[in-house]
Amino acid sequence: MLIRSILEAKGTTVATTRSSATVRDAVMTMRELGISALVVSDAERRIDGIVSDRGIIRALADKGVGIMDNPVTEVMTRQVVTCGPEDHVTAVMNLMSERRIRHIPVADGDGLLAGLVSIGDVVKHRIDEIRDEAEHMRDYITNAR
Repeated sequence: MLIRSILEAKGTTVATTRSSATVRDAVMTMRELGISALVVSDAERRIDGIVSDRGIIRALADKGVGIMDNPVTEVMTRQVVTCGPEDHVTAVMNLMSERRIRHIPVADGDGLLAGLVSIGDVVKHRIDEIRDEAEHMRDYITNAR
């Protein structure tokens, strides 16, 4: 299965923030939306970085609460790992596991933001796939008798 199928099921809307937003702004947005990462983008669909709750916690531990009033650029990941809609879910799941990444922006052919997948999205998709395979096997065995 392809990443495209996850996006078809969950949609392509991605929560973003501007690089001028403060860490506090990002935290409040993530809290309000019930999410744990925001793509940083100053231009329409360009991926400038990604800020996550994990990155914010690291910055708080290293620099203290004063970081909350600084721009998200101070806590964001600048070299963002992305995938494409035509990438295989299993390959992306392996990449996320190897790199210990919980969110990967999906970039289109021009490198612009086309969606976002989380580790939860890829695991759910894989579980659904396995469930479907098991159902097909049960049907095959039942009908073969």
